[in-house]
Amino acid sequence: MLNLDRLRTLRALAQYGSVSAAADVLYVSASAVSQQIHKLEHECGHRIVVRNGRGVELTPVARLLVDRAERILELVDRTEAELQAHRADVVGTLTLGAFPTAARGLVPHALRLLDERAPDLELRVSEIDFASPLVQVERGDLDVGVVQDWAHSPLSWPAAVAKRLVVTDTAKVALPEEHPLAERTTVGLGDLVDEPWISRARRSTCHEWLVLTMQSHGAEPRVVHTVSEHPTQLALVAAGVGLAVVPTLGLGPLPVGVRVVDVEPALTRRVYATWRTDGSVRPSVLAVVEALAEAGGTVGRLPSPRPALRRDATAGTPQPIQVTDSRP
Repeated sequence: MLNLDRLRTLRALAQYGSVSAAADVLYVSASAVSQQIHKLEHECGHRIVVRNGRGVELTPVARLLVDRAERILELVDRTEAELQAHRADVVGTLTLGAFPTAARGLVPHALRLLDERAPDLELRVSEIDFASPLVQVERGDLDVGVVQDWAHSPLSWPAAVAKRLVVTDTAKVALPEEHPLAERTTVGLGDLVDEPWISRARRSTCHEWLVLTMQSHGAEPRVVHTVSEHPTQLALVAAGVGLAVVPTLGLGPLPVGVRVVDVEPALTRRVYATWRTDGSVRPSVLAVVEALAEAGGTVGRLPSPRPALRRDATAGTPQPIQVTDSRP
């Protein structure tokens, strides 16, 4: 008899193209994936994969199994969702994928809410960069995905995926406090054409926005530093070596010496919680979506942390470090 977990492993291997990628999606080790495939070969009496250089290639029998697995697992998932709906309990294990600033600015608050309201629900969180969690939600590899839909690069929504708006986020420009534009409440895009920039890596949304925006003004952005984490970008801004585009979700407390300014025209994105439509009957999915929506309502209204302390080198006494309020 074919094992459902092994069919899921084979499907992930087919979809993501390598043992290591399938292992990441399934939250297991690469050796566990290999063992499941070996056991599946024993169960069906056929070779499933063959080595192809450093990777693997699926055999015709494997392709047949993948085709059947899609329908079998879809039916199993739908049945499990309907059974959970009859219980009306928020229980079980769910997977949640979110892009980096949502993983930082939304998910922790949602987890605290769920810990209070649904203590029997286990939520496994993955940060997903350079790709939208929407793809994994559509495939059924994630139960819930937090995705971003930028005004300049709108998403195409699959019919099998449901969505709920969590928050409309606005990005700002971070400048050194001594910068001539730092005292303004807004800056125009034309004011920023010749500035040095601290950007995320190529293919990231913020980097693409920066390139497309500057190109629309007849210029290429002068990216002098490439940094993934927003706190590190802000530290470099404080050092006076460039400007950075930072969404409100990614701000956090500003370091001393940094100002954030709104841009005209505004750079906005809509942040959605997404899930497969056949999961809409699952109380656990709906509970996670509701918690994310409530967390989204706090964006921009979170209280500032208490000032940290530093020790004055001459006096030897603790002195407060100034923390600028980052709320828009």
